[in-house]
Amino acid sequence: MQKKKSSIGWRNENKHPSLSEVFSSVSVPKQKGIWKKLFAFTGPGLLIAVGYMDPGNWATDIAGGSQFGYMLLSVIFISNFFAIILQHLALKLGIVCERDLAQACRDHYPPLISFILWILCEISIAACDLAEIIGSVLALKLLFGIPITWGVLITAIDILIILFFQYKGFRYIESVVAALIFTILVCFSFEIISSKPEIVPILKGIIPNPEIIKNSHSFYISIGILGATVMPHNLYLHSSIIQTRDYPRTTEGKKMAIKYATIDSTLSLSLAFFINAAILIISAATFHKAGYTEVADIMYAHKLLNPILGSSLSGVFFALALLASGQNSTLTGTLAGQIVMEGFINIKFKPWIRRLITRLIAIVPAIIVSIVYGEKGTTKLLIISQIILSIQLSFAIVPLVNFTGNYEKMGPFVNGPILKISAWVITIIIILLNLFLLYNTFLGRR
Repeated sequence: MQKKKSSIGWRNENKHPSLSEVFSSVSVPKQKGIWKKLFAFTGPGLLIAVGYMDPGNWATDIAGGSQFGYMLLSVIFISNFFAIILQHLALKLGIVCERDLAQACRDHYPPLISFILWILCEISIAACDLAEIIGSVLALKLLFGIPITWGVLITAIDILIILFFQYKGFRYIESVVAALIFTILVCFSFEIISSKPEIVPILKGIIPNPEIIKNSHSFYISIGILGATVMPHNLYLHSSIIQTRDYPRTTEGKKMAIKYATIDSTLSLSLAFFINAAILIISAATFHKAGYTEVADIMYAHKLLNPILGSSLSGVFFALALLASGQNSTLTGTLAGQIVMEGFINIKFKPWIRRLITRLIAIVPAIIVSIVYGEKGTTKLLIISQIILSIQLSFAIVPLVNFTGNYEKMGPFVNGPILKISAWVITIIIILLNLFLLYNTFLGRR
């Protein structure tokens, strides 16, 4: 017998909470203190921001800065604006509908469509995990001289560290992520001070320059920055982890939750903008200024930093930031994997099993490529992982924008006309740019 569609626009009313072990586990003060409430909602945004500063973004930022100086800062700024809008929609979906994006897809689309979306999402999470492995492995080689193949195996140990903090409580995970982000921030602050960038060109770089479109090379790199900035798994993740807050599940309570969660998300993504911009600024102030205009490889960038800046600490801080970035991203990737598996097909594994599955899928190709091709191979693998993420992105954004713009599902929280139009325009731009990026990548045109 076919189930009746619920009165709130979803097929299934009898749903399980997203991440049930930590659902509504972080208390929110009931009094009206703004700062206490903001602190209670601070955390999910930091976990999301991690995806915007992962090792996969480093290559495009370094290439953009070395080739075109500060000109592409405006592209990073626009990318960040797109991210703020889409993450706002993700947290709003989770708060209003009390479903993460995976559950929402399962409760809206036919089973076959949901299954296909799940497979695509699992592939993208494995690709993302692959990028984090490569970032961590390169950092281990730079810091300690550990061979690439051994570094790949060492990254598997982080399963135990992640599980330890996951069992301690969700706030512990958020604290670890915050500490690693602070490490990245300190490292890049040191690098910026050492590189002595020019303030006026930086300010000019934030303003869009027509030359970006006229120059085919800058346009191509811009597409790489803009088209691959928003990580698809972040949309699933944000719609789930925002529900860890114990806010009143009433209209007023949801309004309050959306307000503070949006502040948390916007501030955290602004921090991600600073770090991404810092990578490009450092690249512009060192490589571009010194005449090295073809730097797009992380290992090559590290090799050039010390002699150009004249400080042995520059390379150390660069590698340390890379390691923190890789480890941070692997935390959120694990959570996203758990969310999509439970949400799409309602299968729940123990966290260590889920983590092991995701990591093994990513480790196997990383080991094979590192043995056969070495460092150059891992860099190419990093690029392939970003292409996979680009393909998956459209399959996450379209349902999100569709659901949050549907009055039957969102009620009074439905996207207003301006937000609805803006969201669809952003979606179309990202889809077109990703298609263009894929077309050029596979045809080898630049």
